[in-house]
Amino acid sequence: MFIAAFLVGLREGLEASLIVGMLFAAIQRRTSSNIGEGHLNTAARTVWVGVVLAAAICTALGALFTFGRYGLSFRAQEAIGGFMSLIAVAMITGMVLSLSNQGGKLRTMLEDKTGVALTKGKQAMFWLAFVAVAREGIELTLLLWGWMTTPSAVIGAFAGIGVAIVMGWLIYRGALRLDLGAFFTWSSALLIVVAAGILAYAVHDLQEAQFLPGPFSGAPIAPTHPRTGEVLTGFASYPFWMASFPFGWAFNLDEFIDPAGIVATLLQAFTGFMPQMSWLQVIAWGAYLAIIGPIFVGHVRGKKRIDAKKLNNETSSAHTENTRKVS
Repeated sequence: MFIAAFLVGLREGLEASLIVGMLFAAIQRRTSSNIGEGHLNTAARTVWVGVVLAAAICTALGALFTFGRYGLSFRAQEAIGGFMSLIAVAMITGMVLSLSNQGGKLRTMLEDKTGVALTKGKQAMFWLAFVAVAREGIELTLLLWGWMTTPSAVIGAFAGIGVAIVMGWLIYRGALRLDLGAFFTWSSALLIVVAAGILAYAVHDLQEAQFLPGPFSGAPIAPTHPRTGEVLTGFASYPFWMASFPFGWAFNLDEFIDPAGIVATLLQAFTGFMPQMSWLQVIAWGAYLAIIGPIFVGHVRGKKRIDAKKLNNETSSAHTENTRKVS
């Protein structure tokens, strides 16, 4: 889960870092104006107060989610984890599709927000910094709640946030030039696959909690071998072909892939693949990619066509203007 958590932490942290960095850059630019240095220092402290307060709230929320569930029964923990994972999938999908439309305009959008806050004063700057950090932090907490039982997920999330902070600082200092459109497009493509895996993981949790029918439901819901009582697996199931469908196991590769090994860990982090998956998990994973994947590609291609058309119009206008001047 390290890679998936790192990617989510990087994505969520970068936008907040960019907004905060732009606020400090705007404050620094005003140093040369007629605004007093004391006022500028107060404005900078206001931004920091918003950042620290939002970070503290997100940390407290994460601790509440993490430690508050230990008193629950196993079924309750799995049910909450499953539903929280569904919320995470919805949030990732919304974030990915919205940024696929405005990724190239993200810097302009953030600069506009910063400019409006600066004109309204310190209180607006505080709320912009606070909301930027709190929103991304709360989203990150919800996205990772189901993974908090694994230390690698927590480390990955904090590593991603750390890299995002460094990238935001480098952009603020002018030492890093980043094509935000390309960055968010490629990271969004990876997150779509990650979200499909989270959806499959949610189905697994809900099946374990018996909110969804599956291998954990027992007979007669789960298809079982008439003699051994084991849940049926795969296509060639006894007593007839596809007898395991739809509430049995789709496959079981535990003999070939160690569930606790590095290969299984990497596959699950990137794609949500597990050595043993139920039919409902496989269906959910495939259906998500089949639906959201083409929508995302369509958004990206549509945006590229719009940008190309806009560029052609601007080029034609400039050429016409130059021709008139020559004439």
